[in-house]
Amino acid sequence: MFKKTIAERMGRLHTESAFQILAEANALEAAGKSIIHCEIGQPDFSTPDHIIEAAYEAMKAGYTGYSPTPGYPDVRAAIAREAGERKGLDLSPENIVIVPGGKPIMFFTMLMLVSPGDEVLYPNPGFPIYESCIRFAGGTPVPVPLLDKNDFRIDLEHFKNSLTPKTKLVIINNPGNPTGGLMTKEDIGKLADILRDRPDIMILSDEIYDRLVFGEKPLSIAAVPGFADRTIILDGLSKTYAMTGWRIGYGILHPELAKGVEMLMVNSNSCTASFTQRAALAAVTGPQDAVFRMRDAFRERRDWLVPALNAIPGISCREPGGAFYAFPNIESFGMDSHTFCTRLLHEGGVAAAWGTSFGQYGEGHFRLSFANYLENLKIAVDRIAGFTQKLRQEA
Repeated sequence: MFKKTIAERMGRLHTESAFQILAEANALEAAGKSIIHCEIGQPDFSTPDHIIEAAYEAMKAGYTGYSPTPGYPDVRAAIAREAGERKGLDLSPENIVIVPGGKPIMFFTMLMLVSPGDEVLYPNPGFPIYESCIRFAGGTPVPVPLLDKNDFRIDLEHFKNSLTPKTKLVIINNPGNPTGGLMTKEDIGKLADILRDRPDIMILSDEIYDRLVFGEKPLSIAAVPGFADRTIILDGLSKTYAMTGWRIGYGILHPELAKGVEMLMVNSNSCTASFTQRAALAAVTGPQDAVFRMRDAFRERRDWLVPALNAIPGISCREPGGAFYAFPNIESFGMDSHTFCTRLLHEGGVAAAWGTSFGQYGEGHFRLSFANYLENLKIAVDRIAGFTQKLRQEA
Protein backbone atom coordinates (compact mmCIF):
# COMPACT_ATOMS: atom_id res chain seq x y z
CA MET A 1 0.00 0.00 0.00
CA PHE A 2 2.79 2.44 0.93
CA LYS A 3 5.41 1.15 -1.51
CA LYS A 4 5.65 4.45 -3.37
CA THR A 5 5.39 6.52 -0.18
CA ILE A 6 8.25 5.08 1.87
CA ALA A 7 11.70 6.54 1.19
CA GLU A 8 14.20 4.40 -0.69
CA ARG A 9 16.71 4.48 2.18
CA MET A 10 14.38 2.39 4.35
CA GLY A 11 15.10 -0.53 2.06
CA ARG A 12 18.73 -0.43 3.14
CA LEU A 13 17.88 -1.34 6.74
CA HIS A 14 17.80 -4.93 7.90
CA THR A 15 16.74 -6.56 11.13
CA GLU A 16 18.33 -8.93 13.64
CA SER A 17 17.35 -12.49 12.85
CA ALA A 18 17.73 -13.50 16.50
CA PHE A 19 14.59 -11.53 17.32
CA GLN A 20 12.72 -13.20 14.45
CA ILE A 21 13.78 -16.60 15.73
CA LEU A 22 12.75 -15.64 19.27
CA ALA A 23 9.28 -14.65 18.05
CA GLU A 24 8.88 -17.93 16.15
CA ALA A 25 10.16 -19.94 19.13
CA ASN A 26 7.76 -18.14 21.46
CA ALA A 27 4.86 -18.92 19.13
CA LEU A 28 5.80 -22.61 19.13
CA GLU A 29 6.00 -22.56 22.93
CA ALA A 30 2.58 -20.93 23.14
CA ALA A 31 1.27 -23.78 21.02
CA GLY A 32 2.64 -26.29 23.55
CA LYS A 33 6.04 -27.25 22.08
CA SER A 34 9.05 -27.49 24.41
CA ILE A 35 11.79 -25.09 23.27
CA ILE A 36 15.30 -24.51 24.64
CA HIS A 37 16.23 -20.89 23.94
CA CYS A 38 19.77 -20.43 22.66
CA GLU A 39 19.01 -17.76 20.06
CA ILE A 40 19.10 -14.44 21.88
CA GLY A 41 22.15 -12.55 23.16
CA GLN A 42 20.84 -11.77 26.59
CA PRO A 43 22.33 -12.77 29.96
CA ASP A 44 20.02 -15.08 31.89
CA PHE A 45 20.89 -13.31 35.15
CA SER A 46 18.90 -10.65 36.95
CA THR A 47 20.16 -7.09 37.21
CA PRO A 48 21.99 -6.83 40.56
CA ASP A 49 19.77 -5.63 43.41
CA HIS A 50 21.80 -2.53 44.25
CA ILE A 51 21.38 -1.27 40.69
CA ILE A 52 17.62 -1.80 40.75
CA GLU A 53 17.44 -0.07 44.14
CA ALA A 54 19.41 2.89 42.81
CA ALA A 55 16.94 3.34 39.95
CA TYR A 56 13.99 3.09 42.33
CA GLU A 57 15.43 5.65 44.71
CA ALA A 58 16.29 7.92 41.79
CA MET A 59 12.72 7.87 40.52
CA LYS A 60 11.42 8.67 43.98
CA ALA A 61 13.93 11.53 44.18
CA GLY A 62 12.61 13.07 40.98
CA TYR A 63 14.91 11.67 38.29
CA THR A 64 12.02 11.20 35.87
CA GLY A 65 12.52 14.16 33.55
CA TYR A 66 15.01 15.19 30.90
CA SER A 67 18.72 14.87 31.55
CA PRO A 68 21.53 16.75 29.80
CA THR A 69 21.77 15.38 26.27
CA PRO A 70 25.25 13.77 26.65
CA GLY A 71 24.35 12.48 30.13
CA TYR A 72 24.71 13.69 33.71
CA PRO A 73 28.20 15.08 34.36
CA ASP A 74 28.78 12.91 37.43
CA VAL A 75 27.73 9.75 35.58
CA ARG A 76 29.98 10.60 32.63
CA ALA A 77 32.84 11.27 35.07
CA ALA A 78 32.31 7.91 36.79
CA ILE A 79 32.25 6.08 33.45
CA ALA A 80 35.40 7.94 32.34
CA ARG A 81 37.20 6.80 35.51
CA GLU A 82 36.03 3.18 35.37
CA ALA A 83 36.44 2.69 31.61
CA GLY A 84 39.70 4.61 31.52
CA GLU A 85 41.23 2.42 34.21
CA ARG A 86 39.91 -0.76 32.61
CA LYS A 87 41.03 0.07 29.09
CA GLY A 88 44.24 1.93 29.89
CA LEU A 89 43.00 5.30 28.63
CA ASP A 90 43.24 8.84 29.95
CA LEU A 91 39.60 9.93 29.81
CA SER A 92 37.56 12.91 30.96
CA PRO A 93 33.77 13.35 31.06
CA GLU A 94 34.05 15.18 27.72
CA ASN A 95 35.09 11.86 26.13
CA ILE A 96 31.83 10.20 27.16
CA VAL A 97 28.36 10.40 25.60
CA ILE A 98 25.63 8.32 27.24
CA VAL A 99 23.06 6.88 24.84
CA PRO A 100 20.03 4.54 25.10
CA GLY A 101 21.80 1.23 24.40
CA GLY A 102 24.86 0.43 22.33
CA LYS A 103 23.30 0.61 18.85
CA PRO A 104 23.03 4.42 18.72
CA ILE A 105 26.84 4.62 18.79
CA MET A 106 26.96 2.40 15.68
CA PHE A 107 24.26 4.37 13.92
CA PHE A 108 25.56 7.81 14.91
CA THR A 109 29.12 6.88 13.93
CA MET A 110 27.94 5.98 10.41
CA LEU A 111 25.81 9.09 10.07
CA MET A 112 28.61 11.30 11.36
CA LEU A 113 31.54 9.84 9.40
CA VAL A 114 30.31 7.94 6.35
CA SER A 115 29.31 9.67 3.13
CA PRO A 116 27.86 8.02 0.02
CA GLY A 117 30.57 6.02 -1.71
CA ASP A 118 32.81 5.67 1.36
CA GLU A 119 33.92 2.12 2.11
CA VAL A 120 33.62 0.59 5.57
CA LEU A 121 35.42 -2.60 6.54
CA TYR A 122 33.47 -4.72 9.01
CA PRO A 123 33.73 -8.24 10.48
CA ASN A 124 31.77 -10.98 8.75
CA PRO A 125 30.27 -13.02 10.34
CA GLY A 126 29.49 -10.16 12.66
CA PHE A 127 26.72 -8.23 14.32
CA PRO A 128 24.21 -7.69 11.47
CA ILE A 129 23.43 -4.08 12.37
CA TYR A 130 26.93 -3.02 11.26
CA GLU A 131 26.13 -3.67 7.61
CA SER A 132 22.63 -2.28 7.98
CA CYS A 133 23.91 1.04 9.36
CA ILE A 134 26.66 1.28 6.71
CA ARG A 135 24.13 0.89 3.91
CA PHE A 136 21.68 3.33 5.48
CA ALA A 137 24.38 6.00 5.61
CA GLY A 138 25.09 5.41 1.91
CA GLY A 139 28.42 3.70 2.50
CA THR A 140 29.75 0.57 0.81
CA PRO A 141 30.12 -2.42 3.17
CA VAL A 142 33.37 -4.35 2.70
CA PRO A 143 33.25 -7.64 4.62
CA VAL A 144 36.38 -8.90 6.35
CA PRO A 145 36.04 -12.70 6.69
CA LEU A 146 36.39 -14.25 10.15
CA LEU A 147 37.08 -17.88 9.38
CA ASP A 148 36.87 -21.02 11.46
CA LYS A 149 40.39 -22.07 10.44
CA ASN A 150 41.78 -18.84 11.93
CA ASP A 151 39.88 -19.10 15.23
CA PHE A 152 37.57 -16.38 13.90
CA ARG A 153 40.33 -13.79 14.17
CA ILE A 154 40.93 -11.20 11.46
CA ASP A 155 43.18 -12.38 8.63
CA LEU A 156 45.50 -9.38 8.69
CA GLU A 157 46.82 -9.90 5.17
CA HIS A 158 43.27 -10.02 3.80
CA PHE A 159 42.43 -6.95 5.86
CA LYS A 160 45.41 -5.05 4.47
CA ASN A 161 44.49 -5.97 0.91
CA SER A 162 40.91 -4.82 1.46
CA LEU A 163 41.94 -1.23 2.18
CA THR A 164 41.46 1.20 -0.70
CA PRO A 165 41.62 5.00 -1.10
CA LYS A 166 37.86 4.98 -0.45
CA THR A 167 38.15 3.29 2.97
CA LYS A 168 36.75 5.68 5.58
CA LEU A 169 36.02 3.49 8.59
CA VAL A 170 37.05 0.15 10.06
CA ILE A 171 34.87 -1.76 12.54
CA ILE A 172 36.32 -4.26 14.98
CA ASN A 173 34.47 -6.24 17.65
CA ASN A 174 36.56 -7.81 20.39
CA PRO A 175 35.50 -10.31 21.66
CA GLY A 176 33.19 -10.97 18.75
CA ASN A 177 29.55 -11.71 18.22
CA PRO A 178 28.54 -14.30 16.92
CA THR A 179 31.79 -16.26 17.10
CA GLY A 180 33.18 -15.48 20.56
CA GLY A 181 36.50 -15.01 18.73
CA LEU A 182 39.12 -12.96 20.51
CA MET A 183 41.79 -10.82 18.88
CA THR A 184 45.08 -11.10 20.73
CA LYS A 185 47.17 -8.12 21.78
CA GLU A 186 49.53 -9.04 18.96
CA ASP A 187 46.61 -8.96 16.50
CA ILE A 188 45.60 -5.49 17.68
CA GLY A 189 49.18 -4.27 17.44
CA LYS A 190 49.57 -5.55 13.88
CA LEU A 191 46.21 -4.08 12.90
CA ALA A 192 47.35 -0.73 14.25
CA ASP A 193 50.60 -1.02 12.29
CA ILE A 194 48.60 -1.51 9.08
CA LEU A 195 46.44 1.54 9.80
CA ARG A 196 49.21 3.78 11.12
CA ASP A 197 50.00 5.15 7.66
CA ARG A 198 46.32 5.82 6.95
CA PRO A 199 45.36 8.57 9.43
CA ASP A 200 42.30 9.31 7.27
CA ILE A 201 40.70 6.04 8.41
CA MET A 202 38.67 6.08 11.62
CA ILE A 203 37.97 3.03 13.80
CA LEU A 204 34.77 1.94 15.52
CA SER A 205 35.77 -0.52 18.24
CA ASP A 206 32.81 -2.47 19.64
CA GLU A 207 33.95 -3.52 23.10
CA ILE A 208 30.57 -4.37 24.61
CA TYR A 209 31.78 -7.85 25.68
CA ASP A 210 35.25 -6.91 26.89
CA ARG A 211 34.55 -7.84 30.53
CA LEU A 212 33.15 -11.22 29.55
CA VAL A 213 36.50 -12.71 28.55
CA PHE A 214 37.80 -16.07 29.78
CA GLY A 215 41.52 -15.52 29.42
CA GLU A 216 43.87 -12.63 28.88
CA LYS A 217 42.31 -9.19 29.12
CA PRO A 218 41.80 -7.77 25.60
CA LEU A 219 43.66 -4.70 24.38
CA SER A 220 41.63 -1.76 23.12
CA ILE A 221 43.10 -0.33 19.94
CA ALA A 222 42.45 3.11 21.47
CA ALA A 223 45.21 2.30 23.99
CA VAL A 224 47.78 1.87 21.19
CA PRO A 225 49.86 5.09 20.93
CA GLY A 226 48.44 7.37 18.26
CA PHE A 227 45.02 5.73 18.09
CA ALA A 228 43.00 7.28 20.93
CA ASP A 229 41.78 10.26 18.90
CA ARG A 230 40.80 8.24 15.83
CA THR A 231 38.93 5.51 17.70
CA ILE A 232 35.29 5.54 18.74
CA ILE A 233 34.61 2.92 21.40
CA LEU A 234 31.17 1.41 21.76
CA ASP A 235 30.50 0.13 25.27
CA GLY A 236 27.64 -0.18 27.71
CA LEU A 237 26.06 -1.99 30.60
CA SER A 238 23.64 -4.37 28.87
CA LYS A 239 25.83 -7.47 28.80
CA THR A 240 28.15 -6.80 31.74
CA TYR A 241 25.45 -6.05 34.31
CA ALA A 242 22.52 -7.97 32.77
CA MET A 243 20.79 -4.70 31.91
CA THR A 244 19.65 -5.32 28.32
CA GLY A 245 16.19 -3.85 28.89
CA TRP A 246 17.48 -0.75 30.66
CA ARG A 247 18.87 0.64 27.39
CA ILE A 248 22.02 2.24 28.74
CA GLY A 249 25.19 2.45 26.68
CA TYR A 250 27.91 4.95 25.95
CA GLY A 251 30.49 6.02 23.45
CA ILE A 252 34.11 6.91 24.24
CA LEU A 253 35.50 9.33 21.68
CA HIS A 254 37.38 12.57 21.09
CA PRO A 255 35.47 15.57 22.53
CA GLU A 256 35.00 17.09 19.06
CA LEU A 257 33.39 13.88 17.83
CA ALA A 258 31.41 13.65 21.05
CA LYS A 259 29.76 16.95 20.14
CA GLY A 260 28.66 15.38 16.85
CA VAL A 261 27.08 12.44 18.67
CA GLU A 262 25.45 14.91 21.08
CA MET A 263 23.92 16.75 18.11
CA LEU A 264 22.54 13.49 16.72
CA MET A 265 21.10 12.70 20.15
CA VAL A 266 19.38 16.11 20.27
CA ASN A 267 17.79 15.36 16.93
CA SER A 268 16.66 11.84 17.79
CA ASN A 269 16.36 10.76 21.42
CA SER A 270 16.89 14.09 23.24
CA CYS A 271 18.58 12.22 26.08
CA THR A 272 18.93 8.89 27.85
CA ALA A 273 16.44 8.16 30.65
CA SER A 274 17.40 9.92 33.87
CA PHE A 275 16.82 7.06 36.29
CA THR A 276 18.71 4.53 34.16
CA GLN A 277 21.71 6.86 34.32
CA ARG A 278 21.52 6.86 38.12
CA ALA A 279 21.39 3.06 37.94
CA ALA A 280 24.48 3.15 35.69
CA LEU A 281 26.29 5.22 38.30
CA ALA A 282 25.53 2.55 40.91
CA ALA A 283 26.70 -0.14 38.51
CA VAL A 284 30.12 1.28 37.67
CA THR A 285 30.92 2.56 41.18
CA GLY A 286 29.37 -0.25 43.23
CA PRO A 287 30.39 -3.85 43.96
CA GLN A 288 31.46 -5.90 40.93
CA ASP A 289 30.89 -9.33 42.46
CA ALA A 290 27.88 -10.02 40.23
CA VAL A 291 29.94 -9.34 37.10
CA PHE A 292 32.59 -11.84 38.15
CA ARG A 293 29.99 -14.46 39.10
CA MET A 294 28.29 -14.10 35.74
CA ARG A 295 31.56 -14.34 33.83
CA ASP A 296 32.59 -17.43 35.82
CA ALA A 297 29.21 -19.04 35.12
CA PHE A 298 29.62 -18.39 31.39
CA ARG A 299 33.12 -19.91 31.53
CA GLU A 300 31.77 -23.02 33.27
CA ARG A 301 29.07 -23.39 30.62
CA ARG A 302 31.57 -22.87 27.78
CA ASP A 303 33.92 -25.45 29.26
CA TRP A 304 31.10 -28.01 29.30
CA LEU A 305 29.39 -27.02 26.04
CA VAL A 306 32.29 -27.00 23.57
CA PRO A 307 33.50 -30.57 24.28
CA ALA A 308 29.86 -31.74 24.29
CA LEU A 309 29.26 -30.23 20.85
CA ASN A 310 32.52 -31.65 19.52
CA ALA A 311 31.40 -35.09 20.68
CA ILE A 312 28.45 -34.98 18.26
CA PRO A 313 29.38 -36.64 14.95
CA GLY A 314 29.50 -34.08 12.16
CA ILE A 315 29.85 -31.01 14.39
CA SER A 316 33.07 -29.20 15.24
CA CYS A 317 33.28 -26.17 17.48
CA ARG A 318 36.08 -23.74 18.31
CA GLU A 319 36.45 -22.64 21.91
CA PRO A 320 35.21 -19.04 22.21
CA GLY A 321 37.54 -16.67 24.05
CA GLY A 322 34.82 -14.32 25.23
CA ALA A 323 31.15 -13.28 25.12
CA PHE A 324 28.61 -16.10 25.56
CA TYR A 325 28.32 -17.63 22.11
CA ALA A 326 29.52 -20.80 20.45
CA PHE A 327 29.63 -20.93 16.64
CA PRO A 328 29.64 -24.62 15.69
CA ASN A 329 30.57 -25.82 12.22
CA ILE A 330 27.89 -27.93 10.50
CA GLU A 331 29.30 -28.07 6.97
CA SER A 332 29.44 -31.86 7.04
CA PHE A 333 25.65 -32.09 6.84
CA GLY A 334 25.58 -30.47 3.39
CA MET A 335 22.73 -28.20 4.40
CA ASP A 336 22.55 -24.42 4.47
CA SER A 337 22.54 -22.96 7.97
CA HIS A 338 19.07 -21.40 7.63
CA THR A 339 17.48 -24.73 6.80
CA PHE A 340 19.46 -26.46 9.55
CA CYS A 341 18.31 -24.00 12.23
CA THR A 342 14.70 -23.92 11.02
CA ARG A 343 14.50 -27.69 11.20
CA LEU A 344 16.37 -27.75 14.51
CA LEU A 345 13.75 -25.42 15.96
CA HIS A 346 10.70 -27.26 14.64
CA GLU A 347 11.97 -30.83 14.83
CA GLY A 348 14.52 -30.61 17.63
CA GLY A 349 13.03 -27.96 19.90
CA VAL A 350 16.22 -25.84 20.06
CA ALA A 351 16.16 -22.18 19.02
CA ALA A 352 19.49 -21.06 17.54
CA ALA A 353 20.56 -18.42 15.00
CA TRP A 354 21.66 -19.51 11.53
CA GLY A 355 25.14 -18.47 10.48
CA THR A 356 24.21 -16.36 7.46
CA SER A 357 22.08 -14.08 9.63
CA PHE A 358 25.50 -12.68 10.61
CA GLY A 359 26.79 -12.40 7.05
CA GLN A 360 27.78 -14.51 4.09
CA TYR A 361 30.88 -15.94 5.78
CA GLY A 362 28.70 -17.39 8.54
CA GLU A 363 27.44 -20.09 6.20
CA GLY A 364 28.14 -23.59 7.47
CA HIS A 365 27.73 -22.52 11.11
CA PHE A 366 25.07 -21.62 13.62
CA ARG A 367 25.20 -19.47 16.74
CA LEU A 368 24.35 -21.07 20.05
CA SER A 369 24.03 -18.69 22.98
CA PHE A 370 25.08 -20.22 26.28
CA ALA A 371 23.34 -17.48 28.23
CA ASN A 372 21.08 -20.19 29.60
CA TYR A 373 21.24 -22.52 32.58
CA LEU A 374 23.66 -25.42 32.26
CA GLU A 375 20.80 -27.86 32.79
CA ASN A 376 19.02 -26.38 29.76
CA LEU A 377 22.21 -26.46 27.69
CA LYS A 378 22.54 -30.17 28.42
CA ILE A 379 18.99 -30.72 27.16
CA ALA A 380 19.79 -28.61 24.09
CA VAL A 381 22.89 -30.66 23.27
CA ASP A 382 20.93 -33.91 23.66
CA ARG A 383 18.32 -32.57 21.26
CA ILE A 384 20.95 -31.39 18.77
CA ALA A 385 22.57 -34.83 18.92
CA GLY A 386 19.22 -36.50 18.24
CA PHE A 387 18.40 -34.11 15.41
CA THR A 388 21.77 -34.53 13.69
CA GLN A 389 21.48 -38.33 14.01
CA LYS A 390 18.22 -38.01 12.10
CA LEU A 391 19.97 -35.95 9.43
CA ARG A 392 22.67 -38.60 9.05
CA GLN A 393 20.01 -41.26 8.63
CA GLU A 394 18.33 -39.21 5.92
CA ALA A 395 21.58 -38.80 3.96
